[in-house]
Amino acid sequence: MKIKYDSMDHPFFNKSRKEQRQIQLFVGIVGLFVIILSATISWILGIYVFWFLVTAITLSIVAPFFDIPAMKRRGALIYYSPLFLSEKLKKGVLKIHGGTLFDYVFVIDKRSSGAQRTRLILQCYVEGLLSLIDTYQGSGSNEIKVRGTSYIINKRTAGRLGFRVVQTDGLQKLILLYNYFNVLITLSLVKGKLSFPSMSSVISFESTIEGLSKRKAFLKELHYKLKDQSRLGLLEE
Repeated sequence: MKIKYDSMDHPFFNKSRKEQRQIQLFVGIVGLFVIILSATISWILGIYVFWFLVTAITLSIVAPFFDIPAMKRRGALIYYSPLFLSEKLKKGVLKIHGGTLFDYVFVIDKRSSGAQRTRLILQCYVEGLLSLIDTYQGSGSNEIKVRGTSYIINKRTAGRLGFRVVQTDGLQKLILLYNYFNVLITLSLVKGKLSFPSMSSVISFESTIEGLSKRKAFLKELHYKLKDQSRLGLLEE
């Protein structure tokens, strides 16, 4: 049984283009207000570095609400589940992402508990992997490399999903550092409370389509268990 997703599974993309633009307009206005307010405070206090920091942080938070929809429309990003997407295949490598702040804002039910949110995220990851495998398996693409970086998935979970942990490159660390507040908000949404991410807990992992395909039976079993709201013990540390 194949698991296939399209934009209609994502609450944002399920909205009309007019509703999407209204949301983006609201986000843009709020971001602009914060930047103007910080500029005013900086001018009054004469502390201009404050404006620079607030502007950088605000842009890192606001940008995904514009970049992600635009990249999806161009085909630069492909959704395999509401919280699992990849960049376009490039030089034999698929870079995967476990959702962005943009995705978590629309997908996570704010009334759910931390455990329920964790189950949903894992469910989306597994569904995304199964959909990705079904997309490429048997098409002569077994050697395609699949790479990702996460501050939510731990080493043991990555291994059980079919990945091996690799060293996080310096550029990726710089990107994560720049997006620290973006990550902070995302992690807080996941936990259901204010949570400060530790950059030391960030891991990078890699596999191939062939390697992931070998875990397909396990992933299907896990998918069914998560769907049935069974215990999360299978992936606990």
